[in-house]
Amino acid sequence: MKTTLSVAALALALAQPAWAQSPGNSAPMAAPLPAPLSVPRDEAYPGTIGLAIDATDTRRGIYSVVETIPVAANTTELTLLEPLWIPGGHSPRNSLALFANIRFEADGKPIAWQRDDVQVNAFHLVLPAGTRTVTARFVHTSPLQTAEGRITMTQEMLNLQWEKMSLYPAGYYARRIPVAAQVKVPTGWTVFTALDGMTRQADTVRWATTDYATLVDSPIFAGLHAKSWDLGQNVKIDVVADDPRDLAIKPENLDTYRKLVSEATALFGARHFDHYDLLLALTDRMGGIGLEHHRSSENQMEPSAWTEWEAMAWDRNVIPHELVHSWNGKYRRPAELWTPEYQYPMRNSLLWVYEGQTQFWGLVLAARSGVQPKDVVLGALASNAARYAEGVPGRGWRSVEDTTYDPIINGRKPIPFDSVTRGEDYYNEGALVWLEADQVIRQGTRGAKGLDDFARAFFGMRDGDWGELTYTFDDVVGTLNGVYAYDWATFLRDRLYTPGRAAPIAGIEKAGYKLVWKDKPNPYQEGASKDRKSLDLSYSLGMAVNTEGEVTSTLWDGPAFDAGLVKGAKILAVNGTAFSHGVIRDAVTAAKGGNRPIQLMVKRGDQYLTVPITWNGGLRFPWLERTGGGEAGLDRLLAPRK
Repeated sequence: MKTTLSVAALALALAQPAWAQSPGNSAPMAAPLPAPLSVPRDEAYPGTIGLAIDATDTRRGIYSVVETIPVAANTTELTLLEPLWIPGGHSPRNSLALFANIRFEADGKPIAWQRDDVQVNAFHLVLPAGTRTVTARFVHTSPLQTAEGRITMTQEMLNLQWEKMSLYPAGYYARRIPVAAQVKVPTGWTVFTALDGMTRQADTVRWATTDYATLVDSPIFAGLHAKSWDLGQNVKIDVVADDPRDLAIKPENLDTYRKLVSEATALFGARHFDHYDLLLALTDRMGGIGLEHHRSSENQMEPSAWTEWEAMAWDRNVIPHELVHSWNGKYRRPAELWTPEYQYPMRNSLLWVYEGQTQFWGLVLAARSGVQPKDVVLGALASNAARYAEGVPGRGWRSVEDTTYDPIINGRKPIPFDSVTRGEDYYNEGALVWLEADQVIRQGTRGAKGLDDFARAFFGMRDGDWGELTYTFDDVVGTLNGVYAYDWATFLRDRLYTPGRAAPIAGIEKAGYKLVWKDKPNPYQEGASKDRKSLDLSYSLGMAVNTEGEVTSTLWDGPAFDAGLVKGAKILAVNGTAFSHGVIRDAVTAAKGGNRPIQLMVKRGDQYLTVPITWNGGLRFPWLERTGGGEAGLDRLLAPRK
């Protein structure tokens, strides 16, 4: 029998893709996911975990760990977790790749384990009847090369972060899990940490039992070449160095850190710690770090940061920044960034307060205390202003608020064109927005108030409370309005939540300065470029280049980009002369006002290319310049308060 399709049926058949017309095609159905991990409860864990770490194998960079976890009677299953979302990291980070040789025992007898196939930082154990103690034995291996990750152990020092070499039981708030920790260090090494109740027997150091949240928040710096100074007000600076000569600091320079503590206390008007340790590594062997904690901070600077005080001034902002975090980020914390333990995803939406205002106060306090000279701080502000005025075309499509997700999206991995993709701009663009807020308040109150008053009201309440007090966007706006009535919600949303905004230089201009361009680097750029062996030509040729001629960045739609130069290309010659920083700078200067391109001989892969770049604007480096006589608003902001 001949069958005739209706017009509608024929249209439907023709609309189906070819693969859907055959009933024999495979079509899987989704399998259900495993049950989620236990929801944490604000209840005391039944027993104290013992954590013993042997950190003496510095030759091979190995931490050997033995962890004992008591379990309640009749417990048949136990899930142990490696921390994932660590406060201050702003992204899920774990060190599971550095965990090795892991074995579990129940009351001394080996037991099998199963990794969770969804949350792979979870280890599931089925316990024999009557088990009272589970023991975990494993090693954590420090990277030995930077390509493997951050190096945490060298022949002279180590940086032990507890979360990277411990597990904790699922189902409990971290603050309700007791831990008794001990570490064995190489003979002759000094150990620094904010943990309480330290005792030492030979090379084994122990501390009073604490909770797991406090432990994770209290890392260790230890080293062969070490020294500690009392800065007053129960604050110390504890330093380890590659070489004992790096510890030599002049008394007047050490005094700037004492002034930093005084200026910070004067700013906030209260303290949220009983004691505080500025942990500092002067090293180029151990990996760099700047990480906040409630009663301490992890900081790294170049080995000569103290002995070459003037030349290395650009490198010393990390300590002011991380100290501010004790108030902003640790005590006051965005509600969506507080979690009861380390599996809950953190949401970064207010990092422009947490990090942006900390960046602002870090620069201000550096200048007020003298940890960094005022001209270096002005240079840093100029560099940031220039970046957002001309160096980040990605501002046209991506808001500052959206960059708060960048730690999760990218995790600070190198990318080809960061000027168009953007990065963690909530730090520096956020700081410039807070500078404008300060000047709005000062102008509106005729100098009677400023952002200092917001800092005291928002971060400085409840002296002596070193818990955690969360906040929301509305809390920020409400406190600003309590200092000076203004449409702060619109102010913040326009500047931080809206792409394509004008360059954030209004605060600089309101403060009596302007962004200008000169043919030499500002003091901050000059120091950073010399130390990093880099020449930043972003605002002339649209690229940066190291001393070997390798292009380290190109500005999207800049002259180098338009000529086809990309990161990784190597400049061999400039106008026929072998490359050097001096040669390329002279070529840019000579081309000013002309119309002849600068000829570059470039090696890219196996190809040798002649690349002409047309630029006749000369060398351009950003500076801040006063716009009038007398003391400007920015001068008053950076002036000492103590």
